Amino acid sequence: MLRLSKKMMLALEAVVDIAVNARPDPVQSKEITDRQGIPQRYLEQIMQALVHAGILKGVRGPRGGYRLAKERRRITVAEVVHVVAELEASSEPPLTQTSPIGEKVVKPMIERFHHELMERLSTVTIEDLCNEVQAAAIPATAKSMDFTI
Repeated sequence: MLRLSKKMMLALEAVVDIAVNARPDPVQSKEITDRQGIPQRYLEQIMQALVHAGILKGVRGPRGGYRLAKERRRITVAEVVHVVAELEASSEPPLTQTSPIGEKVVKPMIERFHHELMERLSTVTIEDLCNEVQAAAIPATAKSMDFTI
């Protein structure tokens, strides 16, 4: 079975977490790591890539964090997967040589599957995933307590 990379899973979890929890304040990365158990070292790199791609907006300041850059119904899962795939591709050495079977049979098959998967993922929005969070009765997590006077 093909599986999503760890970074892709973390990116999708983080974007859905932000979509569910970013009202009215932005979501801080620490809150995401606490709720989702996402390692901080992966999260910041992923978040910055998502900001540069226009999926998230970074908000500076003491109450800063991240929020969606556009409506959650306008962000597709394919967009998030594409950003992370580019991030991963930039850190992976290119495959330099393949056999004739790899080049003429396996690679085209994988490319077809990839194209079909991305077409399907482009029909699923972040709002769809948020609706599934609600349907699964996953509780909206409480914001961290602020005892500032």
